[in-house]
Amino acid sequence: MPSHITESRIHGGAYSSPEFAAIFSDTNQVQKWLDVELALALTQAEMGVIPQQAAQEIARVAEVGRFDLEALGKEGMETGHILVPTIRALARLCSNGWGEYVHYGVTTQDILDTGLILQIKQAWSRVLSRLHAIRKHLLTLAQRHKHTPMVARTHGQQALPTTFGYKVAVWIDEIDRHLARFDEARERVLVGNLTGAVGTMAAFSGQGFEIQQRTLAKLGLGAPLTSWHSARDRVLEAAWLLVQVSLTLGRIANEIYHLQRSEIDEVREAARPGQVGSSTMPHKQNPSTVDLISALSRLVRGQMVALTDAAFQLHERDGSAWRIEWAALPELFIYAGALLTRMEGLLAAGLEVREERMRANLELFGGLILSERVMLALATQFGKQTAHELVHEVSRESRRSGISFRDALLNDQRLQGCFTVQALEDLLNPATYTGLATQMVDRVAGIALPDLARDEREGTKSRQGKPNQSQHVMEGM
Repeated sequence: MPSHITESRIHGGAYSSPEFAAIFSDTNQVQKWLDVELALALTQAEMGVIPQQAAQEIARVAEVGRFDLEALGKEGMETGHILVPTIRALARLCSNGWGEYVHYGVTTQDILDTGLILQIKQAWSRVLSRLHAIRKHLLTLAQRHKHTPMVARTHGQQALPTTFGYKVAVWIDEIDRHLARFDEARERVLVGNLTGAVGTMAAFSGQGFEIQQRTLAKLGLGAPLTSWHSARDRVLEAAWLLVQVSLTLGRIANEIYHLQRSEIDEVREAARPGQVGSSTMPHKQNPSTVDLISALSRLVRGQMVALTDAAFQLHERDGSAWRIEWAALPELFIYAGALLTRMEGLLAAGLEVREERMRANLELFGGLILSERVMLALATQFGKQTAHELVHEVSRESRRSGISFRDALLNDQRLQGCFTVQALEDLLNPATYTGLATQMVDRVAGIALPDLARDEREGTKSRQGKPNQSQHVMEGM
């Protein structure tokens, strides 16, 4: 029976996304190892390192459906080695002894690390696809409500008017920076590694650079300048990109959570048919999806602690640190995939934006939210600092006595004749004091984004900066 929450028949639907779970499944992991072994064999055959018939035979059998994964796992425990059982099984499947040329000149970590990067590459485009979809939903929301006034809050208190569209535009702007980071990091992260036992390519008889470059090109990956067996910054960067995205989406979820509080009630997540808020209080509509997103964002972040421990690699290779990644990185990606999926679903269902409640909250303190505007109007007569003190005193009197800020201003003897009743009414209109919020929504809407289609194309740029258009060895890598 499954014991991990991502595989639980009770909880798994919330904490895992089938799409991302499949990428980091045993089946896909072993297939990626086989893909690397096959690409290596094809390259070595092309270069005359191994016989062409050997590469053809490896190509015939390098398909995960031919392997008994449970048997591989059992043998892995017996041998104390994660890859040797797969190498042995692959060699046995090859006829006429051609299996002797499997895994020729490489080491286990070459295959596992390059296979891992293939998994990351597969997840990369899905992350960006989800993130672009989330951005699209948010942009629609921002443009629809770019003129919708609401309270801006600082330190948990009412501060000044803003618009709901501008609040959402700030979220979009943050997501755009993440998209740019993914774009900048792609060439740096999606790099394989085929450098042999200690990273010197000694077993490749002087042909190491060419074997590595041609093999990785077949897999759509870049080639490193040196071995990165012990240099885990590529893995850390991929993880950190997801952590940053998860923190942003968790922050958005947390904001929606607080805006849905009964005392504020300005935004609600859509209620699903059949959704129950409480087992005992029938009236409740809990923000269950944003609850989950917020929790998932923290779980993603938690895996980063383990991955930073895994970066403390000793000498040229270090299994004690490396093995941490095997547990932490797939978990991070699966949690992040669930988070992205839930956020996209939340926004696709539509948030309920309660404009009347926003207006009511703007009027909650009888105009006090416009104190800055009144102060600046009075600054032309009294000077800014004196005006600040005057308005501060009037604000305190308004709160103490319970009279409206408007009436407190009109009743203050020091301010007699400073403005007419109509002028004061105009100053206390929150809809006309939102600054450049609308224009900033338009600016965010006009940003040109990185080309998502590029992340779906075969190949990546090589370390020399030249486009790599080589096809994958097997369809669907």
